[in-house]
Amino acid sequence: MSELAPLTESEVQQLASVWYAMLDTHVAVEQYTPLLAPNVEFHFPEGVVRGLDGYRDWYLGVTRKFFDEVHTLKLVRPTLKGDSADVDVIVNWQASVWTPPAAKSERIIADARQRWVVVRSPQTQKPVISVYIVDGLDYQPGSATL
Repeated sequence: MSELAPLTESEVQQLASVWYAMLDTHVAVEQYTPLLAPNVEFHFPEGVVRGLDGYRDWYLGVTRKFFDEVHTLKLVRPTLKGDSADVDVIVNWQASVWTPPAAKSERIIADARQRWVVVRSPQTQKPVISVYIVDGLDYQPGSATL
């Protein structure tokens, strides 16, 4: 039996809100460490990223590619399981991207369907993302695509 306090829906909601606010402002990658389990695993459309070092490398790449990002949460639905939760997430993602030598940037507008596993950190007692899976992107009409 776990000695960690059960997660609450409000903690999971807050984690998601903070996560996307940080993505919108392209904070320093080190600021993500308290939100991620050390063995975190991400499943992005471009591949699987593991651990904090893997996330760092991925993040440095995408923050050089996408700009003017806006993430708007549409759904955060946790299924609480004590000190962990399976979470369905839908976030509207908008970002500009410029691909040289194009004369102009393009705008991506899509709903990203995701599944997360959130756990309570034994070290900090805070919720952290353990698994982050992007199941798909539903592009809006006229949107650029990846």
